[in-house]
Amino acid sequence: MQPRLDRSLTPEKDNSLALCVQNLSFYYGDRKAVEGVSMDIYPGQVTAIIGPSGCGKSTFIKALNRIGELEGNVRVEGQVRFFGQDIYSRRVNLNRLRQQIGMVFQKPNPFPMSIYDNVAYGVRVFSRPSRSTLDEVVETALRGAALWDEVKDNLGKSALGLSGGQQQRLCIARSLSVKPKILLMDEPCSALDPIATMKIEELLHQLREELTIVIVTHNMQQASRVSDYTAFFSTDESRIGQLVEMGSTTNIFTAATNSRTRDYVEGRFG
Repeated sequence: MQPRLDRSLTPEKDNSLALCVQNLSFYYGDRKAVEGVSMDIYPGQVTAIIGPSGCGKSTFIKALNRIGELEGNVRVEGQVRFFGQDIYSRRVNLNRLRQQIGMVFQKPNPFPMSIYDNVAYGVRVFSRPSRSTLDEVVETALRGAALWDEVKDNLGKSALGLSGGQQQRLCIARSLSVKPKILLMDEPCSALDPIATMKIEELLHQLREELTIVIVTHNMQQASRVSDYTAFFSTDESRIGQLVEMGSTTNIFTAATNSRTRDYVEGRFG
């Protein structure tokens, strides 16, 4: 059964894409940050978004669950379809949208409450489960984020006492608790040490069996290790925040058709 963003919105029967982005442009006031991006994101795959700083990577993924609208005076042109549904339709319930398309940010942002309550937070927003049901959801989400064994005896303690890597996995567990279809990740390892980064990457390999993942990363090695598809964003003197090339990760890193893509993945600029 396909997910719905609003009871009045019915997915197209034959749409098999997790996300279909068509000619998407994003503006902060009068400033254009992303220009005319079109791409298909396939279910059950990891898509990496790479490119130099300031090329619109983070802005782009924030447009995929409309969280970018929280940043003030913004404007969006084009279309984003989630399993056939236009996410920018006026009928879309934003809470339901962000339940189905979750997001993990660059810096871990646990709430100032217990580990248990962090994971349970979203579930309580959408329903009133019994304590036994909530216990099961919390454990399942923490196991899904490969954190259960490390925190199971300390669920009542503050999440702020966890290490940076643990906090990031807790934020992933918090997203998983509401059973999203897609998980957006904006440079989730940039603030972590190599060991914590390795744990997050191992987690991505496990989660790809159940979720569609879109990850922004500045780390070329990470993109090549964790993703199935890679999209390269860049800017030039005439265009801002453009998608230069997208393809299988193997092709992007070994046989890119665009010279700018080849130069970037080979470290010649960026």
